[in-house]
Amino acid sequence: MPPRRRRAAEGPGSPHLGELLDLERKLGLYYWMRLTRTLEERLVALYRQTKVVGGLFRSLGQEADAVGSAFALERRDILSPLIRNLGSMLVKGATPLEILKQYMARGDSPTRGRELNIHFGDTDRGFIGQISPLGDMVPVMAGVTMTFKMRGEDRVGLVYVGDGATSTGAFHEGINFAAVQGLPLVVIVENNGWAYSTPTSKQTAAAQFVDKAIGYGVYGEQVDGNDVLAVYDCTKRAVDRARAGEGVSLLEFMTYRRKGHAEHDNQSYQPPAEIERWAAENDPIDRYVRVLLDREKVEQSALDAIDARVVREVDAATDAAEASPMPHPHDALLGVYADPPAERPLWYREGADVSGLGRERAEGWGTWDASKQETR
Repeated sequence: MPPRRRRAAEGPGSPHLGELLDLERKLGLYYWMRLTRTLEERLVALYRQTKVVGGLFRSLGQEADAVGSAFALERRDILSPLIRNLGSMLVKGATPLEILKQYMARGDSPTRGRELNIHFGDTDRGFIGQISPLGDMVPVMAGVTMTFKMRGEDRVGLVYVGDGATSTGAFHEGINFAAVQGLPLVVIVENNGWAYSTPTSKQTAAAQFVDKAIGYGVYGEQVDGNDVLAVYDCTKRAVDRARAGEGVSLLEFMTYRRKGHAEHDNQSYQPPAEIERWAAENDPIDRYVRVLLDREKVEQSALDAIDARVVREVDAATDAAEASPMPHPHDALLGVYADPPAERPLWYREGADVSGLGRERAEGWGTWDASKQETR
């Protein structure tokens, strides 16, 4: 049985892998977290202007989870995000322009306006589009990492799930299969306190999700999910274990969801004082700013310059996205047929009698046109 750890266990004052990053990479972590939050804030403004099509999902207060963990991967590794892991996709190479076009359903978005939010992938850049049913990406990523093992490739897969997804059959089957096969997979459970509107205490009797690791015979570790350096440290250790052939790790990131499930959710089930306390005392960006200023002796002007760069990039991406065309109706056929790649509109009506369009009824409805029965 591999060792199980609840938290990083280095001795007092002992630096961990995150702390040993050089200053340039530490500032990179700040850039990605700030970009994630600023881009989501811009999406909120567009959503309220009815320019976002469909739902909008925020990661407010959870940016360190996605950014710190993705930062621990190498270019050749693959991750599978969920709706609150926008930061991981940005680290892996997704651009603000792509994200904005995707949310705005533009014709030149990654899915040509046919999908929502971050439901798109690019294996060349190392991220796979999510599947909405919770937990389903665990067996998918088990399959992906199985290919790594079978081909002898020095690659690692990482998959995110929320606390609620750990109660699904797909999660159990996926992590159990990966564990038995000894696959190079890192499974991250973002424990943000809520599975939509269900508090953690009402959807599992487990005291903590890291305890589930022992049931699968895998390594487990719990870490402060709002400390981006600790998140990096914990994930990097798991990634290194996977790359060395030591199998699956189950990581639990302790954090809090400060927004509702989506922008349409008014959070009436969450105690307002709890949200305010996490915002005031445990915001991941505020915490990291204090680390950079106090411990790393970074000048405030350096952080201001990064903030200004982020605003410029998001502004430019917003202008470009708003100038992009909406999809053409015929684009819905692209990518559906393998040969030809696009079919003629209404091809299935060619040569048919369309005089009865609008009056067709199924026989079982009791309004079947008797005149058509003779042709049956």
